[in-house]
Amino acid sequence: MTFSKNRLSLAVLLAVSSATVSAEGYKLFEQSVSSMGNAYAGRGAQITDASLVYSNPAAMTRLSGAELSAGISLINAKTNYRNASAQSASGQPVVGRTEGANSLNELIPFVFYADKLSEQLSWGIGFYVPFGLSSDYDNDFVGRYFADETAIQVLSLQPAVGYKLNEQWSIGAGISVNHIEGTLSKYKDHSGLCELGEAATNAMFGAPVYNDAYCNSHYEVTGDDFAFGYTLGIHGEPIAGTRLALTWHSAVRYKLQGDSVISNTPITGASVAGNPNYQVIAPQLPAIDLSTGKLAANPLLTEASQLALTTPASAAFSLDQQLTKALSVQLSLAWTEWSEFQSIDIVSNDAAPSISLNTQLPPNLNSAGYIGYIPQQWQNSWSFAAGATYIVRPELTLKAGVAFDENPIASAHKTARIPTDDRLWLTVGANWQFTEQLTMDVAYGYLFTGDVAVNEREYNVQNEPLYASGYQGQYSNKGQLLAVQFNYRF
Repeated sequence: MTFSKNRLSLAVLLAVSSATVSAEGYKLFEQSVSSMGNAYAGRGAQITDASLVYSNPAAMTRLSGAELSAGISLINAKTNYRNASAQSASGQPVVGRTEGANSLNELIPFVFYADKLSEQLSWGIGFYVPFGLSSDYDNDFVGRYFADETAIQVLSLQPAVGYKLNEQWSIGAGISVNHIEGTLSKYKDHSGLCELGEAATNAMFGAPVYNDAYCNSHYEVTGDDFAFGYTLGIHGEPIAGTRLALTWHSAVRYKLQGDSVISNTPITGASVAGNPNYQVIAPQLPAIDLSTGKLAANPLLTEASQLALTTPASAAFSLDQQLTKALSVQLSLAWTEWSEFQSIDIVSNDAAPSISLNTQLPPNLNSAGYIGYIPQQWQNSWSFAAGATYIVRPELTLKAGVAFDENPIASAHKTARIPTDDRLWLTVGANWQFTEQLTMDVAYGYLFTGDVAVNEREYNVQNEPLYASGYQGQYSNKGQLLAVQFNYRF
């Protein structure tokens, strides 16, 4: 029996939990409230405000002059789980909470500025959050060996320029500086040592050596990195009242570096053979710490580690069609290259490794230097949106929209950290003009999604199932989004 299968589930640094509601995968759309009112239909084609710095830098050339846009979005999301069960690495049932909920209330800010350098050339700069997630299970969650806390955030700063080719067409580009940071934690399953219980453990060793510290063995990893990306855009109005946009947001390649930390790891007899402070029963069993009379545990192991992560490229085509002086309709079709996300590989870069001494071995991940591995096999996905905009009077415009986001995660790869399905969004919004210079956008969205079944396993680097551990559960998700944005024209 192996007592230290320290598989690192850092996959969650890359995969949003169900709590990230207004997202496709773990990509966030909340950089423009003026576009949210239409469920982001027509985004980059509509001439809205300075948020075009990100949505489509080519369309900045259609703004009248210097403009500042700033806003904030409140995400309220809830994931309910039920009928949950789990098995330890040795196949024993895990005791814990079998139903409950994860709730999220998160604020996402953004700010953009755009101006003209000449009649043909415009520029802008923006600060926004393109990717993010946050979730946290209760400590007694039955699936705690697969998921506990997950947090990731990407902050981006992007300057951009737009150039008007002629009265119909413009092009634009931006370069983004991106900072990513993330935290992951979960409880550790040492081949069901905790599940054996006090009586069975003492009977196996023939002495009262049970150590309940193994039931609180906890893993946490943190990491961060900086990387560059770019945005390209085309905007055109080939026919009066028909505006078109094509935008491309590049993939961004990160190498997150940080520390993997695990508490209360069993000290096996093989690792302390000959040490007078320990009694060795068998090489593969925990040794007995003679100073306490209990099974030995290492209170803390720390190992420097790294993880390669690519946030995906995406392309979007948008249409803004004027039907009457007051009414227009919007359409968008977007594609995201999630297929680059095939696996999570967490590798040691520590000169004095500790955790990976075990996890890289053939009975575990079976690859040199590996601390963690999890297959993902995500698929490229599409999203569709349609909206309408109606000018009630010069100072008031109403908006509505519907969007469908295809989930990139196949049923076989849904996990406790990512129990999501295809999503349908309904949104409404409004724009008020207070003065010639000041306007305000507000928007509200509600998410509909189907139920999700999770049946999760552990795998080695060769994608072969490991151990007898597993997690099963049923999930349902719901979410709301409320956002406000102010725009000031100088």
